[in-house]
Amino acid sequence: MEETYLLNHPGVRKKILAGGSGPLPHLPPGTKLVFHFQTLLDNFERTVIDDSRLAGRPAEIFVGKMFKMEVWETLLASMRIGEVAEFWCDAVHTGLYPIVSKGMRLIAQGKDPLEGQRHMCGMGNMFNYHSTGFPELDELMRTPQPLIFIMELLQVGDPMSYQRESWMMEKDEKLQEVPILHMQGNTLVRQRQFRKAASKYKEAVLLLKTVQSREMPGDIDYINLGRMIIPLELNYCQCMLELEEYYEVIEHTTELLEKHKDCVKGYYKRAKAHAAVWNEKEARRDFNMVAHLDITLASLVSRELKTLSERMKEKYWEEKEKYWNMLEKKENKNEDNEREDDDEEEDDKVEDKGKQENVTTESKDEVEESPSILCAEAEAHKEELGGNKEASSSEINPNAANKKEGKDWQQMLRLVMFLQKEGNFLIKENNFEEASVKFKEAIEYVDVLQNMKQWS
Repeated sequence: MEETYLLNHPGVRKKILAGGSGPLPHLPPGTKLVFHFQTLLDNFERTVIDDSRLAGRPAEIFVGKMFKMEVWETLLASMRIGEVAEFWCDAVHTGLYPIVSKGMRLIAQGKDPLEGQRHMCGMGNMFNYHSTGFPELDELMRTPQPLIFIMELLQVGDPMSYQRESWMMEKDEKLQEVPILHMQGNTLVRQRQFRKAASKYKEAVLLLKTVQSREMPGDIDYINLGRMIIPLELNYCQCMLELEEYYEVIEHTTELLEKHKDCVKGYYKRAKAHAAVWNEKEARRDFNMVAHLDITLASLVSRELKTLSERMKEKYWEEKEKYWNMLEKKENKNEDNEREDDDEEEDDKVEDKGKQENVTTESKDEVEESPSILCAEAEAHKEELGGNKEASSSEINPNAANKKEGKDWQQMLRLVMFLQKEGNFLIKENNFEEASVKFKEAIEYVDVLQNMKQWS
């Protein structure tokens, strides 16, 4: 059986599952520890709460940097590199685990672990929002309990050999890092490495937002930090425009404009993104807002609106040509089907004619007499019931026969919708005469459809 070792630490028990190599490492302040971990409930099922392997990356902590789970430093300090051990920790050591777990999960998702927090301690934020956003962590928060940690120590780094993580930096260090990232992003833009440049701008924004989250909203420092974020966000959006990530631009500029409603460049970049994804109404609104906020940009806005109109016209005619091609293909297919039906009818007539030739002379005389009687009765019945229908239809719409010829009701219905759309477009272009022709033609098709419905 595996031996159980008691650490010189109250409320902690250790069980070695796989031995490591070498002596216990020396861990001066700032040493980076890389490890995998599993967190389990101390119940019969040993329910797994977290597993760093499932997240796809190991966890990292730095000795002496006040990591919220202080007991983890103690656990890892007792391990050799490559060792796998199981630790049972009393509830007195696990009270902050829901906060730690939430932060690590957000980081694994590529999110800011401090986003949305107010200017207060971690537990204060927890009680303020009443939830971590994860039900299993909320349950641990309501009922603190012992937890089991299975850890594997992967690497012990040199204190001077790593790049400092943003959460380890002090406020002044973060503010000093921002202009460096800004310059690096600008250099990458000149080299047309837009993806890498966007990453630098985003990192700088994250640092500023982290510092801003520690300030009181409305204070001068909070406002100044918000102003520092604006150019970085705009640069990020410009990179996304170059990368054709238009919906990303719309999302970020909309968030920026909610806080800074007079940001001309924000409106301009959002307008360019809307125009790229054919949101004509939204693009025109944002371009007009640019001209309203800065009259010196009126000529630029005029050129952009002209370009937008030309692009929308091109798109309109492309869609029209595509639609008519589809319609012609369908009509040709229907004509082919009609020809096949006619051929089948001819074959049936020939077959019927052959059968009639075998009829006796007496029955043939009777059969020859009956068609004339039936035809006379049919004509009389047709005049009685159908004559008025044809007359009324021609009175309502003299072009009905021409409109209906070669088209079924589905084709005519689509033509009505297309002609209406075409007329609306011509009205926007102030071409009222051609628009009226389109609407008139659409009305004629509507009359034919109404007559078909009425007499069907």
